[in-house]
Amino acid sequence: MAKLRHHGDVLLSSPVFSVLKERFPHLEIDAYIYSETLPMLEGHPAISSFLLYDKGWKKLPIWKRYLEEMKLLRAIRKKGYDLVINLTEGDRGAIAAKFSKAPFAIGFDPQGDGMKGKTSCYTHLIKHTPRPRHTVEKQLDALRCLGIFPTPSERDLTFNIPEETYEKVASLVPESYVAVHPVSRWMFKTLPIETMIAVCEYLQERGENIVLTASPDPLEMEINRQIQEALPRAVDLSGKISLKELGVVINKSNFLFTVDSVPLHIASALKKPVAVVFGPTCDQNWGPYRNPHACVITCDLSCRPCYQPGCGGSGKSDCLHTLTPQEIISNLHTFLSNPLMTTLSSLS
Repeated sequence: MAKLRHHGDVLLSSPVFSVLKERFPHLEIDAYIYSETLPMLEGHPAISSFLLYDKGWKKLPIWKRYLEEMKLLRAIRKKGYDLVINLTEGDRGAIAAKFSKAPFAIGFDPQGDGMKGKTSCYTHLIKHTPRPRHTVEKQLDALRCLGIFPTPSERDLTFNIPEETYEKVASLVPESYVAVHPVSRWMFKTLPIETMIAVCEYLQERGENIVLTASPDPLEMEINRQIQEALPRAVDLSGKISLKELGVVINKSNFLFTVDSVPLHIASALKKPVAVVFGPTCDQNWGPYRNPHACVITCDLSCRPCYQPGCGGSGKSDCLHTLTPQEIISNLHTFLSNPLMTTLSSLS
């Protein structure tokens, strides 16, 4: 099964593996993903092994890149797969499906996009829905094309965390805290620093400790440095923890506050309370999934979701920059005032 996309996208594919293994326990199911996204599926009980594409190959001289990619394609063919499912719209997964010579291959209808003859790579095409629909459900359509209809209880996300990971994280965080992930790898999905500081101040006034997280990306770390500078009591774990350790930080927290980024999907997998701010992206497609303790905060503008990298491609999203701290705090107050949230907080 191929899912050559970013971390969150890969995690959202996890129910497809689960359903296949549940219905056909004898199957050996492999995952073809980018090597950097391995932690999102590593330890998934339904996956037998991984085929990893190193994105660093793209920087190699063309002949070296060709050799590496052909080596991987030969490994795919050697496996002798009976079925290949490509959950990515790009061409690379389609090429792998064709090269595998599997008798059955499923992929999204390219609708004229991508390389010439792309539809010939597949025996079954997944049709696109015209209206917003959660990404998990779109991917499960690959199974529905085969006549496999998952029940609601089979659709949960899976994010495996090794037990030993909890021991390391325990020494890095307070006993009680809120996890705050203020950033996204796409900065047009990120709130202004001043807004994030105001929200964190509100949480501190409620008696919450703050634990900040981010990737090792220098820009993400700089944003969190500025937030911590304004909130000296906050713990900043930016660039200091792995993705599995991020899962522990989220799981041990009272709740997660974040923008549209991979932590919200980890929270859904762990059924952890989460409040998430969406801007130009669509919360119906990418929001919390099967998480009963989730709150989505958006700005009521007629243009969103626009899917653009900032207004007019500017890198700055008006739907996030005009969303006031007071509006976010009001939503958070309602969310946190839920009696169920009070109970969950006391148990964490």
